[in-house]
Amino acid sequence: MSHKWLALYTKPRWEKKVAQLLTQKGIESYCPLNKVRRKWSDRVKLVEEPLFKSYVFVRITDEGRTEVRMTEGVINFVYWNGKPAIVKDKEIQTIQRFLDEHENVRLEQMELQPGQQVRIIAGPLMDRDGKVLEIKNKVARVQIESLGYMLVADIDKNKLISN
Repeated sequence: MSHKWLALYTKPRWEKKVAQLLTQKGIESYCPLNKVRRKWSDRVKLVEEPLFKSYVFVRITDEGRTEVRMTEGVINFVYWNGKPAIVKDKEIQTIQRFLDEHENVRLEQMELQPGQQVRIIAGPLMDRDGKVLEIKNKVARVQIESLGYMLVADIDKNKLISN
């Protein structure tokens, strides 16, 4: 019965409320909040907004998933390859530490570039490192050096992360 962090998809603008409802049920949840300065005509105020729109993280066992899914405002778990997407403890800690130290954090989509070192995170070549040769539409051609040979595979960009 190991607890894992999973990503939840919520109704729009329900992130804080879902986290609060989960906490009331005794379920460990995390809604990363970004400290942002908002200016009104008469004052400037520091407000906390969810960093990831419509996402909340929960730390549960497989048995706890039904209870989470039945929570008001929860649409579903975020799935990856047909299973709920697991978020590593280290990644949650990195987000927490970063938000504790910084204000006005922005999220930017990482774009793959030819020559970039990547790790394959899904499929038959999972956990192999390689180098992006070229990108066409949603597919990256990745060079994987192994056993003295150069393997070249066309891989969906969603299955690659930057090294």
